[in-house]
Amino acid sequence: MKFDAPLVPGRLIQRYKRFLADVAMDGGGTITAHCPNTGSMLGCAEPGSRVWLTHAPSPTRKYAYGWELTQLAAGPCVGINTHRSNALVREAVAHGRIAALEGYETIRPEVKYGRESSRADFLFQGTGRPDCYVEVKNVTAAVTDGIALFPDAVSARGTKHLREMKAMVADGHRAVLVFCVQRSDVTEVRPADAIDTVYGRTLREALTAGVEAIAWRAEVEPEEIELRTEIPVRCP
Repeated sequence: MKFDAPLVPGRLIQRYKRFLADVAMDGGGTITAHCPNTGSMLGCAEPGSRVWLTHAPSPTRKYAYGWELTQLAAGPCVGINTHRSNALVREAVAHGRIAALEGYETIRPEVKYGRESSRADFLFQGTGRPDCYVEVKNVTAAVTDGIALFPDAVSARGTKHLREMKAMVADGHRAVLVFCVQRSDVTEVRPADAIDTVYGRTLREALTAGVEAIAWRAEVEPEEIELRTEIPVRCP
């Protein structure tokens, strides 16, 4: 996924009120940007960090700038825009990279399903195959030893989705959880049990019940983000 226009660099001053960030621009001045991430952004919102922003002024937008990337102290960039993850997965499927999701004839986004009034990110359908409900989760948090973690904050919504997927499998369908890892410095994904114990427990229950979980790691650059490498999901 290439960005429509060059990203604008700056230095993060602070993130606040979840959806706002003050940034000192490389060209001078300070702006307030929209932060398209509802999580804690653990390790990705340190004051002074190098960041890249989109710039799309419009009379219908309150903030012309949007936060897209953070460069970690160790070097690699992290894609913090959770709204990119579905498009990244869809692009990877279109290019035949994700074998677990190949062979379906139609892909429908944002499909209502389940017993708790949810929406699947995608519904994959094909002749002679069970419907496949796909949930995509954006992963940005990590700890030492190359371990990526999800979620980075308590996620009642994420736990609800696991329950819904488990029910779909019980009804004879297929359900696949896709962790979209927008950073290149990790080698596996694990549930963040210390952050959300309920999510970790529910994930293990869902996997035991037949829900599938896969993770794909992206190469993240100021010009482009692309899912390239499958990495394991582990629940020790």
